[in-house]
Amino acid sequence: MVQRQRPATKTPRTVVLILGSGLFSGLVLGAWWYSSGKTSPSVTPSPASGMTCDMGVSAAKAGRGAVAPVTVQPVAATVQTAQPVSNSPGTKVQPPPGPAPEGMAWIPGGEFWMGADEFPDAQPWHRVSLDGFWMDKTEVTNDQFEKFVTATKYVTVAERTLRAEDFPGAPPDNLVAGSVVFSPPDHPVKLNDYFQWWSYVDGASWRHPEGPKSNLKGRGNYPVVHIAYEDALAYAKWAGKRLPTEAEFEFAARGGLDRKPYAWGDELKPDGRFMANTFQGHFPDKNTNEDGYERAAPVGSFPPNNYGLYDMAGNVWEWTSDWYRPDYYQQLAAAGAITRNPQGPTSSIDPSEPGVKKKVHKGGSFLCTDQYCARYIAGGRGKGEPDTGTNHVGFRLVRDAR
Repeated sequence: MVQRQRPATKTPRTVVLILGSGLFSGLVLGAWWYSSGKTSPSVTPSPASGMTCDMGVSAAKAGRGAVAPVTVQPVAATVQTAQPVSNSPGTKVQPPPGPAPEGMAWIPGGEFWMGADEFPDAQPWHRVSLDGFWMDKTEVTNDQFEKFVTATKYVTVAERTLRAEDFPGAPPDNLVAGSVVFSPPDHPVKLNDYFQWWSYVDGASWRHPEGPKSNLKGRGNYPVVHIAYEDALAYAKWAGKRLPTEAEFEFAARGGLDRKPYAWGDELKPDGRFMANTFQGHFPDKNTNEDGYERAAPVGSFPPNNYGLYDMAGNVWEWTSDWYRPDYYQQLAAAGAITRNPQGPTSSIDPSEPGVKKKVHKGGSFLCTDQYCARYIAGGRGKGEPDTGTNHVGFRLVRDAR
């Protein structure tokens, strides 16, 4: 597909700096891992341990000029108040408060170890206590989202025409709706050349996941994608639910397993069986589809975890309500006690793009591979700009006990 230049809001120099900072942070974090001598009995970290999918997404979007000018966020963050173990009511496992809402599973709450050895921004391990809550068994599907749109006439961020006031000087014919799509090359490329597999595509949206020539025929039970953060909030309000916190998502994903790398245990493929929709082959040019899917899979295509939740690893990344900071876990651990029901930091900072606020993604996606990010690991963290959806980002919701 020939890509038309998007309205520019950053100079070429700025784009270069964004690419450089993202690549630099990934390489530095990978080098830090090896020099530290850290190891894991279950997962061998790769040089890409510091890389995340958003590096490519942000670069593609910035390169197409599809973002408005950003406001630099303050570096300082308020640390979540921690409570001693003896004063942590979330330590007791809670029984279901009543019959399960349709399509939801009860997550009993309790204490758990949160974090991962494999990624610098998921360290150190720290103790968290949560109250029980209900959680959607699957990611929100296209059929479910269509019911919401039909009832409310809601228009997603990706479907909205870009406004001239946000892009002064941009040619009018460039102010068109669209979104970022995984567009793999047909040959091996260097993993720092993000433009080789991400494209800003005119007309891409939840209705047209790969662009205007694609549609949802036969994909009603697939996870809805190209969902920006405000789109997920709008759906949640309509459904009477909310987005999970990062801690709630990780606790639910672990299904009661203590400090395991995967939602199902110690091995990526126990007895040779695929447990999640991830990337096999050579990233990004050759997906061998050994798990049966090249891109997103219908929800529930792989076994559920111990809480009856599907696709808590792989398939599509999922929004949480937390702002992203790579040092947040360090702040919590420094408090020296259990943190109860953490809500995330009060500000966002990403060293690879210091001026861009980001929310935490969890779970990984069909693009996750140990060659690049491997963040389908239970404690892995992703991140994304709230106004940006892609064809590998969706969501699921939770509901408080009542």
